[in-house]
Amino acid sequence: MSTVPTTQAQVRVHIRWMIRRDMAEVLAIEHSSFEFPWGEEEFLRVLRQRNCIGMVAEMGEHVVGFMIYELHKNKLHVLDFVTRPDFRRQGVGTQMVAKLLGKLSSHRRTKIVLHVRESNLGGQLFYRSMGFLALEVAREHYADTGEDGYLLQYLFDDSVIEEPVVANRIATQFEN
Repeated sequence: MSTVPTTQAQVRVHIRWMIRRDMAEVLAIEHSSFEFPWGEEEFLRVLRQRNCIGMVAEMGEHVVGFMIYELHKNKLHVLDFVTRPDFRRQGVGTQMVAKLLGKLSSHRRTKIVLHVRESNLGGQLFYRSMGFLALEVAREHYADTGEDGYLLQYLFDDSVIEEPVVANRIATQFEN
């Protein structure tokens, strides 16, 4: 008898701005996810910059994912993004990226850029599924290991925004 792998249930999270009291959980997630994690000083240094935003995905009273990104004139640049290991593949990252995509527009910020490690196949596949494309190989991008990274980009496409179709209800009834 063979067993078929089951996919985990998708969870709904509340996405909000990161606040100071989230730092302990954010650091725990960071340290459980990366071989060379950011420290608290690095988080604070980055988040003190005027153009940096931190957001968290919260389930109940607990942070289950977070993202740090920079606002630029025409783009968003993701600096750090991770989901708690026991909540991966449950839609948390997808909801967070969807929230970020909602910040794009044809008039202002039209793209999201980020780097992903060459060894992070799971991350590469996730971003690809979300519509990101690889632009270039960033040689020795990661100072901690000298590892190459891929520069990924998501471009806003306003052609996917459907204009409301004005329909004559009476004519529609007779066409069917």
